[in-house]
Amino acid sequence: MKKKTFLGVVVGMLVFVFISFKQNDNPETYSSHYFLRLDSFAIQQTLLFNLIEKADLNSVSEIEKIREEIFRTRNKMKGLDFWLRYLEPIAYKKINGPLPVEWETEVFEKFEKPYKREAAGLTLALLYLDEPGFKKDSLLQLIALSRKATKLYSEEPITKELKTYHHFFLCNRLFLLNLAAIYTTGFECPDTARIIPELGLIISEVGQINKKFNESFPETKLSSEYLKLYENAKLFIKAQSDNYSAFDHYTFIKDYVNPLFAMNQIFINEYKVVSKSNVDYSLNKKNSSIFSKTLYSAQNSKGIFLRVKDEEALAEIDKIGKLLFYDPLLSGNNLRSCVSCHKPTQYFTDTSLATSIQFNKKDFLQRNTPSLINVNYNHLIMLDGKHISLQNQTKDVIINSIELGADEKGLVQKILSCNEYEQAFKKFLKYTPQEKEVTLDHIVSAITLYYSKFSNYSASFDNGMNKNIELAAPIKKGFNLFMSKAQCATCHFVPQFNGVKPPYTNSEFEVIGVPNNANFEKLSPDKGRYTINEANETLNAFRTGSIRNAEYTAPYMHNGAFKTLHQVVNFYNEGGGVGKGFSVPNQTLSSDSLQLTASEIDNIVLFIESLNENIQFEKPPIELPKSKNKNLNNRKVGGEY
Repeated sequence: MKKKTFLGVVVGMLVFVFISFKQNDNPETYSSHYFLRLDSFAIQQTLLFNLIEKADLNSVSEIEKIREEIFRTRNKMKGLDFWLRYLEPIAYKKINGPLPVEWETEVFEKFEKPYKREAAGLTLALLYLDEPGFKKDSLLQLIALSRKATKLYSEEPITKELKTYHHFFLCNRLFLLNLAAIYTTGFECPDTARIIPELGLIISEVGQINKKFNESFPETKLSSEYLKLYENAKLFIKAQSDNYSAFDHYTFIKDYVNPLFAMNQIFINEYKVVSKSNVDYSLNKKNSSIFSKTLYSAQNSKGIFLRVKDEEALAEIDKIGKLLFYDPLLSGNNLRSCVSCHKPTQYFTDTSLATSIQFNKKDFLQRNTPSLINVNYNHLIMLDGKHISLQNQTKDVIINSIELGADEKGLVQKILSCNEYEQAFKKFLKYTPQEKEVTLDHIVSAITLYYSKFSNYSASFDNGMNKNIELAAPIKKGFNLFMSKAQCATCHFVPQFNGVKPPYTNSEFEVIGVPNNANFEKLSPDKGRYTINEANETLNAFRTGSIRNAEYTAPYMHNGAFKTLHQVVNFYNEGGGVGKGFSVPNQTLSSDSLQLTASEIDNIVLFIESLNENIQFEKPPIELPKSKNKNLNNRKVGGEY
């Protein structure tokens, strides 16, 4: 690598600063504040790069100097994080990527295959310093890529957004969501002692951004009420311990972050904020609470009936969907139904078996039946992410030879042999003018509309966050542990506590080393995501599911290996599969013990139980529609096995 002279480096820095200032002559403007922060960060990145280049990596003291310089660079980044994450989220992964390789492609995976994205930057550099035999060239490359990514933020496609107010409120929305879900958990800060100090720093920096914005955009400014509450949030953090396990995550989110989010949503609507970014794809600007089921939408539960708005019509479709859910006509032998595996009163799963029985009545399925409740809040469906829509998943189960074993063409004919179904679907055809006849898409869409409505209920924890009730102290302690020492929240993100994190555009997969059973005899042979997207990183990876209603959905894990929540938490506490002695080289879960005490585990379980939702289940239908084929009229509601 060719070395630069000190004079050359300084001249380069000055040129970079000069170019940036030329874009905004008044240093007091909002955009000038952006360029000042960007220039300062770029200079700090250069200093870090030069320090590494000259360092003797055999010297412990010089390695520590590099570590401290990385944290100084992170501190500079916090002055920009507000903009960086929103304005160019892919480039951000090069600046501060939490993982070296990711295959999730945000919501666009619904339109294109996942592709390999290699990250770089400060978090990975910190982690790399702790690896045995790390090399200078590799460390320099992590910083070089972050420097290259930073330059993108001074280019016109991004900087032009600074000229209007619209982007600010969208950046702010993502910032507030990350305050609730990311910034306090250690998701991308390897040193837990730095998490709360960095939180205090970013809160302070965004306070300055707020001030500059109000000065430059007085017609669309933040209200005094918002700024006062924001200042109180700063004081709250300042009064807290720097120990992130002692930090009161619950009060911080309930009393400050969530109310600030609600106010920002009002601004978005009052100021008629317009988004030009796919970052906002899933979020609902009408929503007023992070802990509301209307925060984001990942699935279209209506399917082919998407354009139907009339409540009476939707009720009719729902009624038919319910009958179909219980009807064994959906199976090849007219003996199995959706209810065979997804029992509504068992939270639409099957708590009686580790895995359900196959169509042949002899063998068992490879995986545990997932609950259909809150499945709407996953962008990818199935534990391996095989499907992009609820309708595709439902259709696959129906025609799968080991599940319901139906023939698509014959199935539609059987359904339409029942007068009640035939008349209903013929009526529904007017809602799908692009279709001239009833298809399997109509059938599965009625089914998904039916079961999705059970995902609209709240839990006592939601009511606590929304200030409707007061939660018990052990539940709050459990949540605070969940967000910190137990490291649960680095995979199970607020508010659905699944693998969908702000801005809620993708479903994440994790490798935790699940055993074949609770005796830990061997690693589960299920390859998981690897069967869909073959890569080293995806071997044994599974989509992170929601822990809502977990008290009622045992057994747990993809294979039903564990019967109790305490077993699950203990498994994580002991370092997952690697901690139990399995060889899982790509495990994403830390293999170190979390050092949780028995009482701490109890509190975490109490918190998980506070996520039980007050769902109003319905009684099964008394009878099923009669078929013109009398041989089909002996079928039982829900099937026989």
